[in-house]
Amino acid sequence: MIPILILAFVLVPVRIKYQGGGDWYNDPDILPNLMSEVRSRVADVETADSQLVLSFDDDRIFQYPFLFLTGHGNVRFSRSEVNNIRKYVKRGGFIYIDDDYGMDKFIRRELKRVFPDKKLVLVPFSHPLFHMFYNFSKGAPKIHEHYKGPPGVFGIFINGKLRVLYTYNTNISDGWTPNHNDPAYKREKAFQFGTNIILYSLLY
Repeated sequence: MIPILILAFVLVPVRIKYQGGGDWYNDPDILPNLMSEVRSRVADVETADSQLVLSFDDDRIFQYPFLFLTGHGNVRFSRSEVNNIRKYVKRGGFIYIDDDYGMDKFIRRELKRVFPDKKLVLVPFSHPLFHMFYNFSKGAPKIHEHYKGPPGVFGIFINGKLRVLYTYNTNISDGWTPNHNDPAYKREKAFQFGTNIILYSLLY
């Protein structure tokens, strides 16, 4: 765990709207719920009550340090979106992608288009992401099991820093809403890991 620094701005989370047919809009309350939890758990971190919806080809994304996308099924980025994603992460922005089931092969394809010289690699449990505010020494919690096997926490590193985070077979963001009737302990773990993600995106 690292000391939390006072932030001189209010974090506005951005949900990414994408093409391809996947339901980018599902569970619209998850980011506002996570922001509320982060605000209540971490002193000196101010968060907005609502989310902003943008697409990757909107240059306003460069004003925000944290972008999020999730959904089921196909994802497709335009050429202008590919270019903007590259610029965004090279300037220090952070993108979190949570597979809500059925997205994996499509998002991997698109990330390869964006970063042809990079690979999605497993993020080691020693990485600060797992120890920012809450300790996850054995990796991410599994909120919903979509496939057999452990949760996958993958990343794309730019100049040695984790700039794109992708969670697979865990569905952390489903735990940020009461809509799925998950038990309280699972939702708590989801909020804890979500808090780590937000703090990492702000402090690294």
